[in-house]
Amino acid sequence: MARPLEGLRVIDVGTRIGAPFCAGLLGEWGAEVVKVEQPRGGDFMRTIGPFVDGFSLFWAVEGRGRKSVTCDLRVPEGQGLFRRLASTADVVCENFRPGTMEDWGLGPDVLDPGLVFVRISAFGQDGPYATRPGLDRLGVAYGGLLHLTGEPDRPPVRPGVTVADYLTGVFAAEAALAALYRRDAGRAGARGGDPHRGQGAVIDASLYGSVLRILEWTIPAYDRLGTVRSREGNRLSNSAPLDNYPTADGNYVCVVAGGDANFARLCRAMGRLDLLEDPRFATLADRARNGDTINALVAQWTSGMAAAEVERACIAHDVPVATAYTARDIALDPHFVARHDVVSVDDPVLGPLRQQAPYPRLVGEGSPVPSGAPELGADNREVWCDLVGLAQSELDDLQAKGIV
Repeated sequence: MARPLEGLRVIDVGTRIGAPFCAGLLGEWGAEVVKVEQPRGGDFMRTIGPFVDGFSLFWAVEGRGRKSVTCDLRVPEGQGLFRRLASTADVVCENFRPGTMEDWGLGPDVLDPGLVFVRISAFGQDGPYATRPGLDRLGVAYGGLLHLTGEPDRPPVRPGVTVADYLTGVFAAEAALAALYRRDAGRAGARGGDPHRGQGAVIDASLYGSVLRILEWTIPAYDRLGTVRSREGNRLSNSAPLDNYPTADGNYVCVVAGGDANFARLCRAMGRLDLLEDPRFATLADRARNGDTINALVAQWTSGMAAAEVERACIAHDVPVATAYTARDIALDPHFVARHDVVSVDDPVLGPLRQQAPYPRLVGEGSPVPSGAPELGADNREVWCDLVGLAQSELDDLQAKGIV
């Protein structure tokens, strides 16, 4: 089945997660993604565990859905080769420190002006911090999320995954699609006075900026109220009962019952209709003021049952509830199975490998299964000879020199 971005070509010249994830998202919608890697070692993600027989499972997920070619961008011959490849593309995704691509003679100013050039960096392409090194954790910290994560009386806790890298990749993919739409609408003669129609664009996406964008009311509350938001743990100061409650089998269940309707349903699930008559819990504001008390009562209830029993009781009374799932839970859950949220990818090294499916999906069109993460340089001949136009003898010479 044809996918929406088929016919587009994306060059992934990034490393680690941000830019490659952006390119991979475009690939999951049908674009052809060509990953350009250093001849010796390739992408850093190939070296991060856990490993199976020396092969990175991290790379198996983040390298999927693309072709791999090698090219040393630090030497003139490699730079010339990259320019030829970029001339065939629609999008270039990179996440080097600002100025690196320009130092190699590969900045957007010298490439095809029709390209959408995605630039992901820790601090953006300009500003006082632009040239500083930075990885995901800095984006989480400067973006304001690290300060908000954890218990109020404990040090900040990092989120469980590399949030800033992935989130920036998602926002950058969104911007790339917008830029492609504007470019191609202009080429098709669409009406409008935008002077950029028909042209490419340069997208400047900082790691901290993606985190900043999701901070809810944090900035306006500081602006108007002088409020400096801080850590609240699993609870909220303006809502209760709400927590991750312990269960008898060592799991945790998240119950969300702050609103009046959900609180009444929870009381019925718990068999505690008397709580509905308790003036301490009469309104949301009352429950928030007495949050420790009401949360302790809910925790006492959940602690006497297994997580599945808590879920059944809550679901029977229409109370929002979820168990804190492990990978095993995800793999076995019938809802995930029915929706094909985990797919088997044919990895060229490991064989069939279950991974998270592309997301989201188009109704009625099925979820595509990506190709497995390629071995380093697996597509050198197809790309450099068949696409770019090198003779086999030229490719052999470049390989002998270590340029490819």
